[in-house]
Amino acid sequence: MRSPEFVHLRVHTEYSIGDSIVRIDSLVDAALADAQPAVAISDTANFFGWIKFYKAARAKGIKPILGVDAWLSNEADRDRPFRMLLLARDHAGYLRLCDLVARAWLSNEHRGRGEMLEAWFDESAGNEGLIMLSGAQWGDVGQALLAGQGELAEELAGRWAARFPDAYYLELQRIGNRESETQTREAARLAARLGLPVVATHPVQFVEPQGYTAHEARVCIADGEILANPRRARRFTEEQFFKSQSQMAELFSDLPAALANSVEIARRCSLPMVLGKPKLPLFPTPDGIGLDDYMRQLARQGLDARMPRLFPDEQQRADQLPAYLRRLDYECDTIVQMGFSGYFLIVADFINWAKANEVPVGPGRGSGAGSLVAFALGITDLDPIPYALLFERFLNPERVSMPDFDIDFCQDNRWKVIEYVRRKYGEQAVSQIATFGTMASKAVIRDVGRVLDMGYNFCDQLSKLIPVVQNKPVSLAKAREAEPLLKEREEREDEVRGLLALAEPLEDLTRNVGMHAGGVLIAPGKLTDFCPLYKAPGTDSVISQYDKDDVEAVGLVKFDFLGLRNLTIIQYAVEFINARHPGLNLDLSRLSFDDPKAYQVLKDANTTAIFQVEGEGMKKLLKKLQPDRFEDIIAVLALYRPGPLGSGMVDDFILRKKGEQRIDFFHPLH
Repeated sequence: MRSPEFVHLRVHTEYSIGDSIVRIDSLVDAALADAQPAVAISDTANFFGWIKFYKAARAKGIKPILGVDAWLSNEADRDRPFRMLLLARDHAGYLRLCDLVARAWLSNEHRGRGEMLEAWFDESAGNEGLIMLSGAQWGDVGQALLAGQGELAEELAGRWAARFPDAYYLELQRIGNRESETQTREAARLAARLGLPVVATHPVQFVEPQGYTAHEARVCIADGEILANPRRARRFTEEQFFKSQSQMAELFSDLPAALANSVEIARRCSLPMVLGKPKLPLFPTPDGIGLDDYMRQLARQGLDARMPRLFPDEQQRADQLPAYLRRLDYECDTIVQMGFSGYFLIVADFINWAKANEVPVGPGRGSGAGSLVAFALGITDLDPIPYALLFERFLNPERVSMPDFDIDFCQDNRWKVIEYVRRKYGEQAVSQIATFGTMASKAVIRDVGRVLDMGYNFCDQLSKLIPVVQNKPVSLAKAREAEPLLKEREEREDEVRGLLALAEPLEDLTRNVGMHAGGVLIAPGKLTDFCPLYKAPGTDSVISQYDKDDVEAVGLVKFDFLGLRNLTIIQYAVEFINARHPGLNLDLSRLSFDDPKAYQVLKDANTTAIFQVEGEGMKKLLKKLQPDRFEDIIAVLALYRPGPLGSGMVDDFILRKKGEQRIDFFHPLH
């Protein structure tokens, strides 16, 4: 097997948000096809895609390298920042990079750029885990060389080399423009004078040579430009595709050391990630009590407090208590065995704080409602035993995974609970989670049509030809099969054919960064010990740079703080009722499930704006079923699904409820 000649260290992926169409799988496949042993991603001021890239590269036997194409503030002109490439050599470098990138966005953002400051690299934290590349023609050294300021370039390079001993390289590029060639020539001379190493890089923005036009369309979409505008800025060249080792060897045949150093840097970078091991935040317990014992203690106390309300009759309570204690002990044993005592305590703490501070909380939803421990701790308000709800649907030792309570808070007051968590665990330990919007088929047609300067009505008509399945537009490829008119117009009209040809390479690319609707991270210490942070320009919302799957992969635990408008409306209703009837003191938690007037609302199908039962089909089912107990509500929600509705099961259930059809049991243990 021949030795590698070159390794790509400067690659922007679609996660650079706006200037690249490189998909991670395509990048890994390209490196594999060219027998490159390693490849780096170096997105602009972020590493949104690092975990996805790490997994994809490792799966194909390619060494993944983490880099960041960082902005460096230009103190003389904030609108013309410099750039530099930082690479993580090891885990210490990863942590340092997390910290630097987070600080750039949280404390030094300028005009949509998270910029680093030169002074940060003189701090005691050090730069031992990092390798720095000068940034070629975009770096401070490169800019000085292009301006003919040789002495300044020497001074800057010397300062960086002192900060990064044996880890600072002057970066050389040949991307088909005059500036890169001039900078390469002058930087090579500077390196010889100062005794500094050089390294060849190639800024990759698209994988295949023919991807240039699609890439330019992507840039125009981000910039709000028209593709054919002769005055628009051209920041990229046709050469910025994923060049092979032989192509790079030919390009830098006169500078073999620069090629060799790309391989040497790749060899020096080794960043194994430990994935899939959750690390819960540290929950404070009273002195001398461990998490497991404290969870058991609170669960028993909570059950003791619940029992008088469940069974007001003392004798009935005494009769039922042994069964409840057996279930409680079984669940506690399982929770302790799986190591999730801390999780239950954390969730119970912020839910009970919310209840004590007049923040309406949902009674429990999803499989978590099957836990008696959750009921005892106040996490849920539904006793699972009368309804035969299974704890194993929520936690099962044979299928180890993090528990996940779906917790609903009043939409207007949800922020109070998040602020409470920030105060309890520290600002540096709590954030929300990134999501990434993509250019779906309908949107990409409109976007590409706009950059091609096509009429709005023309693009809108084409977009409306894309079928929508389950509230999601199908892909362009599937749309051709499902909608004959689209395929016919593509074959007949040059404009349609050109638009679709340009739209397809951009379909489903990452378009923007958003925030997860309900996910909140609570870390055992600083979040930047796990992942970098991001703050969208113009907002105060700190979010992780990884999405929900990737934050869980690096060990962070996601807690759901979902905002539910219905809880807000119900709270308003309670407040209005109590204001008009001062002596009533209405408390929803004390209402029983046997009020005939409540069931009459359902029988009459007077359910407009009532969650899950407001549709016309559901109203018809309610009138036929005539629910008169809580179990009927459970049944109607389970029955209103395609399977039961289409099989006659619904009619059988209604007839049996009315006593007009015999009930057959399939097993004697009914």
